[in-house]
Amino acid sequence: MPPTAQSPGPGQAAPAPAGTDPRMSRLGPKLRATRRELGLTLEAVADRAGVTKGFLSLVERGRTTISVPTLLRVCATLGISIGALFDYPGTDVVRGGLGAPLEMGGERIREYLLTPATERHVQVMRTVLEPGGGSGGAYTLDSETVFVVVVRGSLRLTVDGEEALLAAGDCHTFSARSAHAWDNPAADEAEVLWSIAPPIPRERSQRVHGESP
Repeated sequence: MPPTAQSPGPGQAAPAPAGTDPRMSRLGPKLRATRRELGLTLEAVADRAGVTKGFLSLVERGRTTISVPTLLRVCATLGISIGALFDYPGTDVVRGGLGAPLEMGGERIREYLLTPATERHVQVMRTVLEPGGGSGGAYTLDSETVFVVVVRGSLRLTVDGEEALLAAGDCHTFSARSAHAWDNPAADEAEVLWSIAPPIPRERSQRVHGESP
């Protein structure tokens, strides 16, 4: 007897549709809805963001991942802050480090937003990186300060061209307006916590720019 599909329980995300990347199941449709709301064609947005129409179509349908800097360029083309695409935890208490699934771009990573939308001073994110996973390029954020601490594994962090290899327990503080890129260079999974102050804006108008494809 074939298994019966079950509805997700409280606090659980619905499974991604067949053929989609579960890490893009929310982000892609949000980008498509915003583009259509603005009356823009796929071709127009792709051209302005420096990507192909076919690639952007795959992103909107949740069939491929997108690097952080490329996503920021798409957001800039749409005139929105990347923060406008976030889902937020529904309560102040987050159990097990899961929070709200976060799709902020990147490759071979899982991310969760741990702070609610009502928090105006700091934003905390948890990132789990598979071996080789990372941001996919350098970018800046429309904020002031970024603090990152490695919970387990290792993180290669490059800030304004200067590379640092961080191990479990290591941390780094830098300007959010500095071009930064990160990845997991090791053979084991890594986990890090990011604190961004103040939180990335949720308003439509944005000043967040990708630095490289």
